[in-house]
Amino acid sequence: MSKTIRMLDINDDPHYEAMDTGIEFDYVGRIFDRLTTGNNRLYGLFLDDQLVSVGGYSIYADSYAMLGRLRSDRRFMGNGFSTEVVSYVLQEALNVEGIHWIGANTQEHNISAQRVLEKIGLSPYITLHGALTKATSALESGAAPWQPVIDLQRKKDWVNQLYIQTRAIFPYECYYPFPSSADLLQDQDLQQWSFYENEAKTRFLITKYDQKKHHYLHAVYPWHDITSQPGLWETIARDYRKLLQHTDDETYIWMDLTKEEARTLPADHQFELPSPWILYGKEK
Repeated sequence: MSKTIRMLDINDDPHYEAMDTGIEFDYVGRIFDRLTTGNNRLYGLFLDDQLVSVGGYSIYADSYAMLGRLRSDRRFMGNGFSTEVVSYVLQEALNVEGIHWIGANTQEHNISAQRVLEKIGLSPYITLHGALTKATSALESGAAPWQPVIDLQRKKDWVNQLYIQTRAIFPYECYYPFPSSADLLQDQDLQQWSFYENEAKTRFLITKYDQKKHHYLHAVYPWHDITSQPGLWETIARDYRKLLQHTDDETYIWMDLTKEEARTLPADHQFELPSPWILYGKEK
């Protein structure tokens, strides 16, 4: 029985459909064509002509590669194929010109995936809840919303101070946080995202639109005092109401919260706090 690993394309969809992954609603199968084109790559480990393990990567901001889409046929588990294919994908991503950081996300309860990532040399960076809500009244104080920041240089000053200089983790998209850099936080993004400052100009907030399975107002706030800043949640709620006017499907507020931040939420909060994700990564 021969073993090979190669890049997959749309013609390999039947091979993927024949895998027994045990995942009832598998998004990889639904968007297989998108995951094999553009900034996305999928690779598969074959035994003869049978696909038994899959992994891939996506490129963000031309400099970051995120590994993922790890799937294995349950009939072939225990043979080290997952580690083998992810190690191969890692080397392929490292060979992409311009990539300077490579990472992967896995849920906290997925111990087997964490072991695979550690075997290939990735280290944990941060653990985050992708906290979701449609209601913010428990966090609102009745204060006025914050003032918008229009000036690009002011936006750049804020992200340089709080993110780029410190290499803090920035939630670039829902599910995809990265260590900050000037490559990640480019002018065109800053111009598109909405920035707000509190009256004292000691705090700022970013809101931006994202869509994965649902629509999201992605709120980014780089301090831990999320429950004690007057006007913060009024500002988020106002932008959420604006977004609702333009969406016709499930729409949520998304904020990435550490476990410590999640514990500061009031008892009557209306956030969904799914199992947190651990960000793994390494510098090239």
